[in-house]
Amino acid sequence: MSYITFDNVSKVYGTGESAVKAADGVSFGIERGELCVVLGPSGAGKTTVLNLLGGMDKATSGTIRVGEKVITTMRSPQLTEYRRLDVGFVFQFYNLMPSLTALENVELARQVCPDALDPETVMKQVGLEHRMDNFPAQLSGGEQQRVSIARALCKNPALLLCDEPTGALDSKTGEQVLELLKTVSETYHTTVVIITHNASIAPLGNRVIRMRNGQIAENSVNPDPARVEDIAW
Repeated sequence: MSYITFDNVSKVYGTGESAVKAADGVSFGIERGELCVVLGPSGAGKTTVLNLLGGMDKATSGTIRVGEKVITTMRSPQLTEYRRLDVGFVFQFYNLMPSLTALENVELARQVCPDALDPETVMKQVGLEHRMDNFPAQLSGGEQQRVSIARALCKNPALLLCDEPTGALDSKTGEQVLELLKTVSETYHTTVVIITHNASIAPLGNRVIRMRNGQIAENSVNPDPARVEDIAW
């Protein structure tokens, strides 16, 4: 069985004639340590899949497994623990605490995770050893995104979920962030899932899942992922 398994998962918002199927019978698998790109236009259902996988939303039907855990049978306290210990989140707009320095933002992870990595070491690994004492407003967009990745990595998660991580960045900075995410997958053997509408990113993935109208249009394995410097934005 795959590390991540979606088995006929649906998510319906609303009832009756106003009901919307954001995910409609979604089934796929992702192996441990893969960098997976989930691709699709706005409204395709990819963010819904990320929210379900991250335990931020509950499926209407179907089964979601991550390792030995069945996410769809968890109650709220179990989901909170799953999000706290097992999953790192990276969002498009960073979500850093403006009153804390970059290092203090990363140290937040150590306060909630017993197996957290050393914050200073992680900051060095994302290339921000010289920016630890700066506040978010003193950092560029790319630097803020690297702080958010460092914060997620500091939790030492098995699963890293990234929602449009380059969406607010220029192409050069976006390339640096993608290179970092590839390094995370390869170095830590972390399973990385990148949600994006940018088809240029797809060749970087070990696996590419394409979504359309709340369903899986394609789930393909890429035996020879491209290098970041070779993709065309």
